[in-house]
Amino acid sequence: MATATTPAMKKFLNDPADAVRESLAGLAAAHHDLLRYDADAQIVVRADAPVAGKVALVSGGGSGHEPLHGGFVGRGMLDAACPGEVFTSPVPDQMLAATKAVDGGAGVVHIVKNYTGDVMNFKLAAEDAADEGITVESVLVDDDVAVQDSLYTAGRRGVGATVLLEKIAGAAAESGDDVQRVTALARRVNARARSFGVALSSCTPPAAGKPMFDLPEGEVELGIGIHGEPGRRRERMSSARELAGVMVEAVVSDLQAPPGAQVLTFVNGMGGTPQLELYLLYGEIDRQLREAGLEPVRNLVGSYITSLEMAGASLTVLELDDELASLWDAPVHTPALRWGA
Repeated sequence: MATATTPAMKKFLNDPADAVRESLAGLAAAHHDLLRYDADAQIVVRADAPVAGKVALVSGGGSGHEPLHGGFVGRGMLDAACPGEVFTSPVPDQMLAATKAVDGGAGVVHIVKNYTGDVMNFKLAAEDAADEGITVESVLVDDDVAVQDSLYTAGRRGVGATVLLEKIAGAAAESGDDVQRVTALARRVNARARSFGVALSSCTPPAAGKPMFDLPEGEVELGIGIHGEPGRRRERMSSARELAGVMVEAVVSDLQAPPGAQVLTFVNGMGGTPQLELYLLYGEIDRQLREAGLEPVRNLVGSYITSLEMAGASLTVLELDDELASLWDAPVHTPALRWGA
C-alpha cells in the first residue's frame, strides 16, 4: 500500500490512489441532507434530483480545487458535479451520467471551465445526451486575464467567475427560468467578470508526492493558474498593498467597467492562505477598487477554488446590474455556500 507520508509530503491520506473517492464519500456523509454520491459513476448529485420541470446545472473538473465543484451542489446552485482525479478532467461517461441523473425535463446547462480536457469531454457528453433526447446548453467560463493561452487551454482559463456563475445561474434555475434564460444569464456573468491570481507557494498532488513546480524562496508567481500553470511573470515578494495593486490593475484594466459601476468583489484563497491574510488583502483591494472609480456592493471572501494547499489568492470582479445582484442575494443551501435558506 502506498504511504501518505514521504519526505516531501505529509497529508491525511490512506492510499493516494483512493483520495478522491474517499473524499467524495466523506462529503456525502457530512452533507447527506443536501447531496448523494454515486460511487459507480463517480458523480455528486443533489439529494432531491431530478427536480421535475426545473432546469438542471451540471459542472465538473479535476479534483484538488475543493469546494469546487461538489461543495456547490444543492439548492440554488448545481444539481450535479463530476469530479475527475486531482487536476485531471472527468470523463464523458461521468458527465453523461450526471446529466441523466438530474434531467427534470426542462433541459440541462453544462458549466465548463476553459480547459482543453473539460471542453472536449463535456462536448462529447452533450452530444450523447442529445442523442437520448435531453436538451443541453453549454456555457464556457474564460475569465482569467493573466494569459491568453496556457498549458491546459486555448484562450483564457476559467477560474473565479465559475463560482459566481454557478450561484447566479443556479438562482435563476431555482426560480423557474427556462433553459435559454438560465444560459443567457450564465453567459452574461462570464462576459462581465475578470480574474487574476497570485501564488506564494507550490502545492503537492497526492499521487506525485512532491511539489508541482519550483517557486524560489522570496518569489511570487503573478497570474498563476489553478493547476499551477505559469502566469505572467515572477517577482520578489512584496507587501499586500503592492500585490493587491497588481491584481486590481490587471482586472480593472481588462474589465473596463464604467465609472461608478457596482461590482461584486471575490477574494479567493488558493488553499494555504489563512482568513487573516485574505481579509487583509480584501481591505486593500476594496480601497483600490474605490479609488479606481468602482463601487463594491457585494463580496465573497474565502477559499472556494483552491489548488490543494497552495498559498496565494485570486481576485475576481463582476460588474453587477440589478438582476445579477438580486440573483446573487437569492437563497442558497450547499455545503460551501449558504444564506437565506
